Amino acid sequence: MVRCGAIVALISVADWKIAVEVPLGFLYLFPIILVSRVLKRYEILLLALLCMVLSELFDNYHWSVTAGLPRDILYFTAFAGIGSYVFEAHRSRRASALHLAQLEAEMIVRRGLEEQLEHLIETSPVAIVSADGDGRILLANEAAHRLFATSAEQFGGTTISRLLPSFDNLPRERDSDQGFRTIMQCNGYRQDGSAFIADVWFSTYKTSLGPRISAMIVDSSEDFRDREEEGLHQLLSGSRIVATAISHEIRNVCGAIAMVHQNLARCEDMAHNRDFEALGTLVLALEKIASLELRDAPEVAVSVRLNSFMEELRIVIEPALHEAEIDVRWEIPPSLPAVWADRHSLMQVFLNLVRNSVRALATRSDPRLVLRATEGPQSVAIAVIDNGEGVTQPDLLFRPFQANSKGSGLGLCISRAMMRTLHGDLNYLASEAGATFVVTLARSTAA
Repeated sequence: MVRCGAIVALISVADWKIAVEVPLGFLYLFPIILVSRVLKRYEILLLALLCMVLSELFDNYHWSVTAGLPRDILYFTAFAGIGSYVFEAHRSRRASALHLAQLEAEMIVRRGLEEQLEHLIETSPVAIVSADGDGRILLANEAAHRLFATSAEQFGGTTISRLLPSFDNLPRERDSDQGFRTIMQCNGYRQDGSAFIADVWFSTYKTSLGPRISAMIVDSSEDFRDREEEGLHQLLSGSRIVATAISHEIRNVCGAIAMVHQNLARCEDMAHNRDFEALGTLVLALEKIASLELRDAPEVAVSVRLNSFMEELRIVIEPALHEAEIDVRWEIPPSLPAVWADRHSLMQVFLNLVRNSVRALATRSDPRLVLRATEGPQSVAIAVIDNGEGVTQPDLLFRPFQANSKGSGLGLCISRAMMRTLHGDLNYLASEAGATFVVTLARSTAA
């Protein structure tokens, strides 16, 4: 501003002192150009008006309305126009520079995020695949190459449905904005044709280049195999227990028939009857068939963290209990010792007890269920307590094939047999109201 004022003053003095035919008013353009970068619009107009007055004042031209006024308008228009042009040009340049700086900063941030995302995808143990709307694979991380036993070059042009045929069932509605975000379990096929069980989390979405599919894939063959083997183990264990219970009942019946046979053998009329002798032989054979005894299942009981198991049990049964509007109370200490058990068998025992309690509480207006754990020197007892109708014949509780049972009558019998194979027990405690079943588990010394 100081320089601008000095230049304007110098031009004014020169225009006043130097008497020439050519006016020097055009020189005021230079200070206006110099200072318009820092002035505001109205300040530029005021400066243009000042320069116009100075030009008219020190020029040697006679002023009149017809001659001077058009000249002043021309001066003012020239000064204000060049000043406004410089102002707008400088502002546009400054805005462009600021925008460019912002773009560079955003590009740096975006580049950093892209590098982090790329590193995350490439180092992820989960196979991640991206495909276009036709299912052609565009990108795949290292875990995907290992999972499908292929290389990056072999992935080029391969369709995702070739590796995961279930993707052929996805709708191909290109004009629809609806996307899918879900999980499915299906068969997957490696490059060599070998199959595996795949858990797939996938989503479909639209981009400027067209529809896309992104999928995260995990080989769950081992988990599936473990579940099936565990299911087979439970089936065999349950079948063995049921067969033992049936054999026990058959043995009791055979004992009664054998006693009747011995009594009839004292009769002289039956002494030499071949049919009667054959009947005795059949009874002995049936007793041998029914002599199956329940033996401890080998390698069933392992050390189980009881607090962890109770958390799993809570996750399994609490939603159904809330749906049945049953008040559930968990009286479980925060720290319980490890016990000898089998997690799946123990879960089946508690599910059977809870199911019986839910059935008993169906007619109650204030159903309540309590699970209470207490520690002993050598064992841990977990009581399942309800305020239902109670048990009318406790002596018959653990006997199979009861006439008044709503099911097969094997539930409690099998549950007790399971607990005894796990070095524990299942008992009923008599109470004034409701029913109390106690699951006893042996404490484990394993780490």
